[in-house]
Amino acid sequence: MTKPTLDPTTDYPLSINRRDLLFTPTGKSIDDITLEAVMAGDIQATDLRITPDTLRLQAEISDKVGRPALGDNLRRAAEMTAISDSRVLEIYNALRPNASTKAELVAIAEELTSQYNATHLADLVREAADVYERRDILAESE
Repeated sequence: MTKPTLDPTTDYPLSINRRDLLFTPTGKSIDDITLEAVMAGDIQATDLRITPDTLRLQAEISDKVGRPALGDNLRRAAEMTAISDSRVLEIYNALRPNASTKAELVAIAEELTSQYNATHLADLVREAADVYERRDILAESE
């Protein structure tokens, strides 16, 4: 399947204009999510989660309308879908000022790259480590 080329002027919002591109994590079409399907038990909580593909499509639209920072955030969000909620919270807490050493943050970045192929997230963690070092808000090494 080839990647669609999106036109923000005609395709956005995707949920109205490009429903053909939107699927649940279990592969159901967005059109399969109906009240009747929920009541019949055909829709599970996992069907209501956003997919990395949808987030990347939204990132593409953001880039095309001149909002690259939002596009970057959406690409990072797409990568986060592969990481457990509990691990995301652990990483979030590790990114608080004075919560981690530089080595701990670098290790998190390496984990993101090696275990999840989350290169955008890893770059953000490395950048945070560098900024925290410059601002002297890293945890003290033991």
